[in-house]
Amino acid sequence: MDSNYSTALTHSQNLKTPIKPNPKGRDFFNHLEAYLAKRDGVDKLLKISRYATKIILASSVLPENQILNQRLKSFESSVGVSRKAFRLGKFVQDLNAIRSSEFDSKQELFLAIIAYGGEGLYYFIEQFIWLAKSGLIDSKHSRNLQKISAWAEFIGYIGSITLKVRDLRVILEEEACLKSSIGIAITRGDGYQEEEVRIRKLREKKLMKKLSIVQDLADGLMALADIRDGKGPFSGSLLLSSAGLLSALISTHKNWVSC
Repeated sequence: MDSNYSTALTHSQNLKTPIKPNPKGRDFFNHLEAYLAKRDGVDKLLKISRYATKIILASSVLPENQILNQRLKSFESSVGVSRKAFRLGKFVQDLNAIRSSEFDSKQELFLAIIAYGGEGLYYFIEQFIWLAKSGLIDSKHSRNLQKISAWAEFIGYIGSITLKVRDLRVILEEEACLKSSIGIAITRGDGYQEEEVRIRKLREKKLMKKLSIVQDLADGLMALADIRDGKGPFSGSLLLSSAGLLSALISTHKNWVSC
């Protein structure tokens, strides 16, 4: 699971959390250092590398070269295992998210448990999959662990997407109210600079929320393919690799903006 969900924007990002735009004039290398200091920053760069490699292998853009293809497959597999190492203990952030969140209704609580609980269980099981792939525990358990992990990931995305769609509706309603206030202010000849600033921030939140939903849909598609062992519709290797790269790019952008 690639969440973007992520520490910068986890499942069901709270609407009250401000988006921190990249300050104009900020030194690029200082920003890059802050980005790479986060494990999600490095993880998403590895994710881009992995799915770009998978796209190259799936699209056959390279000439037939058995040695080169084998090296690319080995690189892709190695990066996949490395990414799992970056998730050690990451399930704790989902546990804390549930503990620290405030819910307005039982329905919201239920959806949050599905979203955070599914993601947290996924990250917890991924630790053991990494140990199996690393050779520390018997690899015969790997298949069953991967199946449980895929189901937990998929269920988590269902809850996450539902919560984010609800958040997006709230943003749209607030934006409509502000536009109405600006219209009234124009009619009266009053100032409306403050409302314009708030609308601009809401539009930024709206864009990030939409990108986050697209990311969850892309990751959910890959999780569904894992559940079905790569069989059935929408399970083509090129389609799934493209979905993974899209998710990685969105998550990288969100992490870059937030750091």
